[in-house]
Amino acid sequence: MDDASTSAINERSSPDDIATGIVAHSSRPHAAHDEATESNHASDGVKVRGHLAAEGEMPDDLALLSQRKSKRRQTSHLKLVPETKTLREDLRARAAAATAVLDKTRPLSKDEMEALARRVLAEAGQGEGFVGWMMVVLATEFWRDQVASIPPSRRLFLLPHCLKHAEGCPADYDEFGLECKKCGACSIADFRGLADEMGYKVLVAEGSPIVLKIIVSGYVDAIVGVACLNVLEKAIDKILLAGIPCMAVPLLSSDCRNTSVDDDWVMEMIKAEPRPDAQQTRSYVHLLRAASSLFKPEELERLSPRVRGGKRLSELGEGEQLDPLAATESIAYDFLAKGGKYSRPFITMAVHDALTGGHGTLPKMPAGGGEVQLDIPDTVKRAALSIETFHKASLVHDDIEDDDAFRYGEETVHRRFGTPTAINVGDYLIGMGYRLVSKQSRAMGPDTAADILDILADAHIRLSEGQGAELLWRDARDKRLSPLDALKIYALKTSPAFEAALLSGARLAGDVTQYLEPLRQFARNLGVAFQILNDLGDWQGDSHNKMSAGGDTLAGRPTVLWALALESLAPEKQSELLQLVTEHADSQMHPQARLARVRQLYQEAGVFEKASRLIEKHQQRAESIADKIEPEELRRLMYYLIDSVLEAPRTAEPAIVPLTLATASSQVEGPRA
Repeated sequence: MDDASTSAINERSSPDDIATGIVAHSSRPHAAHDEATESNHASDGVKVRGHLAAEGEMPDDLALLSQRKSKRRQTSHLKLVPETKTLREDLRARAAAATAVLDKTRPLSKDEMEALARRVLAEAGQGEGFVGWMMVVLATEFWRDQVASIPPSRRLFLLPHCLKHAEGCPADYDEFGLECKKCGACSIADFRGLADEMGYKVLVAEGSPIVLKIIVSGYVDAIVGVACLNVLEKAIDKILLAGIPCMAVPLLSSDCRNTSVDDDWVMEMIKAEPRPDAQQTRSYVHLLRAASSLFKPEELERLSPRVRGGKRLSELGEGEQLDPLAATESIAYDFLAKGGKYSRPFITMAVHDALTGGHGTLPKMPAGGGEVQLDIPDTVKRAALSIETFHKASLVHDDIEDDDAFRYGEETVHRRFGTPTAINVGDYLIGMGYRLVSKQSRAMGPDTAADILDILADAHIRLSEGQGAELLWRDARDKRLSPLDALKIYALKTSPAFEAALLSGARLAGDVTQYLEPLRQFARNLGVAFQILNDLGDWQGDSHNKMSAGGDTLAGRPTVLWALALESLAPEKQSELLQLVTEHADSQMHPQARLARVRQLYQEAGVFEKASRLIEKHQQRAESIADKIEPEELRRLMYYLIDSVLEAPRTAEPAIVPLTLATASSQVEGPRA
């Protein structure tokens, strides 16, 4: 790396600089790419990124646009289903014609899909009420040939429970969903019977969050399914973004009792014949799988061999004790392999891939289907792994500092093994992270290894500064906090991990000078928006980690929600809010009653709406940075990160059946008898 690049890496921003960049309104103009110009849909200003067709066949209203829309809009009025089969057939034929001319080497974004849906409907003389339905049909036609090219044994078929007859259905629910008795009273048995016969993996449990995990785990390569538009809208973002081949048939109503579907469409979808010549679309699934596979015990121990050689925790018999000399290593490796989305290792590998040709998103598919084996250098894998070791170390220490009881649905390390051991495990993980890079100096080159170590050390220091600021504020008697100070803490505590993952991947690909400042600013805005989103999620409860709604407030942690409330409430209500937290030890009020009152005060101050607007603002800034990035592969990745990391929290819906990855994974290993 040249001196200018090394010097640029060593330049650091102060917390005040970070906060200024976060709070000040961005005046940076949007830049177009490839001489594309901006155009807005006349009715609602929808913006989409350009999606080029072969030899200029793409309609002008799609090909001209290069930037994104991030504003969340109300879409309930866009979920009507065409009333007649004749109209549905006509619109499906139009969808097939519209997608036939598209360049399918990359997936359509949701914005692009909506723009195309509106154009097709306008040409058919139909209103915007069918936009949601039309988007599902367009997605199905876009992916039809690729789904057909995947063997049925590598497809997942999803069915909704609401197709059953509400009255007199003899089926029961087990841990996998509806256990159909095949009585013949509804279509489920016919659909499932055909799918089972063809070798599909079948799951009767619509909207399950386990679906993407099943895809990433490598069990299947495509999804076909039936669901109502509400469910499909929630799923379409991730499926489109990740580039997962998918087909779906919408239910004819969103009524969850005795609904119906176009049976012939479903049968046709299930019977999709293999098409080996189908054009392949870029997909992040292969890189997501590669990131996840780093933490399988065998691969983890290949990349970072265990020194002490003790038993894995999973290998201990009942009542068997760990070898004291190997205990720290065993606990650290066990925690490192647990849970999480592994988003940071994915970012590092995906940035490296984007800057070295983007081959990981468009690999050669194996004959007959199956998991793709990407050619990712071990140096890149170890650097990606190091990012996760630092993240996991911070979680162990953070759980101690907050005395959290659960992490990844299990007891936290300090609750299980004691605080002293947990502190030591966190320290071990930090050392492991540095060792993963330092031992690669010959393979990486000394300059590259030194730069990555510097990136990691800088992130580690700033994260500690942010966590330290949070702890000092938490333990202080004065609980007043300004939104600016809250955002400073977020910029220090949350953004560095994203920055380290981005910059490490870029540096592994070569000279990083031109990307340093854009990626840092992108990481700051993404990290701050992610933390605010996490604050909002805290008020919905988190069965994965915290287990209770509003936990951050009662624990006295500094959040931007708290700061916004203090800024907006009248003086007497500010005092009440402060007393609800600072005097809780002496309070006779039940914790749930205190939380209910805090929520009420937050609502009076408009905190949740203001926080959502802050998320949108930082998302827009991140998008404006991505708009200017070249090459296209990196720009597309940044858009994907924005949309996947900043997925808005949703109100929890009553669960019909309990689903876990373990049970779902065992279910999809083969067709159920």
